[in-house]
Amino acid sequence: MPRGSLAPDKTGKAQVEPFRRPRAQVGSPWTEAAGPIMDQNLIHLQVQVDPLEPRGGVLELLRRLRPLWKPQEVQLKTFTEGLTNQLIGCFVGPLQDSGCVLVRIYGHMTELYVNRKQEVEMFQLLHAHGCGPQIYCTFQNGICYQFVPGTVLDEALVRQPPVYRLIAAEMGKIHCIKADSGPGEPFIWTKMSHLLSLLQKSLSPAEQRRSSSLGTLAAEAETLERRLSAVRSPVVLCHNDLLIKNIIYNQSEGTVKFIDYEYADYNHQAFDIGNHFNEFAGVEDIDYSQYPGAELQRDWLTAYLESYKHGSGLEVQVTDAEVTRLYLQVCKFSLVSNFFWGLWAIFQSRHSSIRFDFQRYATARLGFYFEKKEEYLGMPL
Repeated sequence: MPRGSLAPDKTGKAQVEPFRRPRAQVGSPWTEAAGPIMDQNLIHLQVQVDPLEPRGGVLELLRRLRPLWKPQEVQLKTFTEGLTNQLIGCFVGPLQDSGCVLVRIYGHMTELYVNRKQEVEMFQLLHAHGCGPQIYCTFQNGICYQFVPGTVLDEALVRQPPVYRLIAAEMGKIHCIKADSGPGEPFIWTKMSHLLSLLQKSLSPAEQRRSSSLGTLAAEAETLERRLSAVRSPVVLCHNDLLIKNIIYNQSEGTVKFIDYEYADYNHQAFDIGNHFNEFAGVEDIDYSQYPGAELQRDWLTAYLESYKHGSGLEVQVTDAEVTRLYLQVCKFSLVSNFFWGLWAIFQSRHSSIRFDFQRYATARLGFYFEKKEEYLGMPL
């Protein structure tokens, strides 16, 4: 689930508006078999769902999306893992049935740091390339999309070689997807600067005078951008938030799918991988002793490079030197991941209504960043 909060109440009658998005580019072995590229007419429904009493608004959405469902038979299940939004599963019959609809209600003030228009574009792009669920519609304070059947990963499953090799291959596949606009600037530096600006604005003048910590964090961000831009990690299409709970494993099909694309954007390849490795430590009770060791990382990276090179039309054979170089890049960019989510958690601690200890989370992420900073930045490439 994504890292939530809630929005005000108001439910209106459903009205349909066109929602047009750009087409994706076909370019690699992965994309050539993608089928239809983009849905040009995604509907927008003039409905606002009350996060505290969602059933009425949800049923209004389902009248359009599932017109044959009887309202009295509709069951709702709220998923509790999310730290950014509220997510509700809507179904008649078994939850794992393919007809289940997921309703995501956007978190309070998340529009300040999440580009919702781009999130919808990423949903459509990844679905068009067989890498994500179908998005059904947008509404005033959220989106509805397809349920992905399978098992949400946990800390044990993510360490099993058959599973983590699937994850590595899926990430390699996504990193090969090209959009019309092509890779721009890596999103992480702009997003980090924006978070620092939001934090600065959230402080009163008195707090700004008393606090020197924001200045320290801003200096750290500048150092990271300067040092790691020189690492020359390729800029690719990234998920950027691959929590363990954002991975669905379908054992019978032998597949994994990634969900939740709030932060999906072009970014450094090594950030996406290092960010995922950081998530081995968990969310509720972060334990960095669970960070994957070098042997697991190298096996993971080998599977990733095989997939990425295949999708890029390159010779698939992977050398030890290639694995070592990527390993070193990932170590360095894992610092950026911890620093970024530390900033994010500080902001959430001031604004989110989700019941979660964001300050403790920020302390853990930034603590591990400073613990590993000199070691990782000092690794020679």
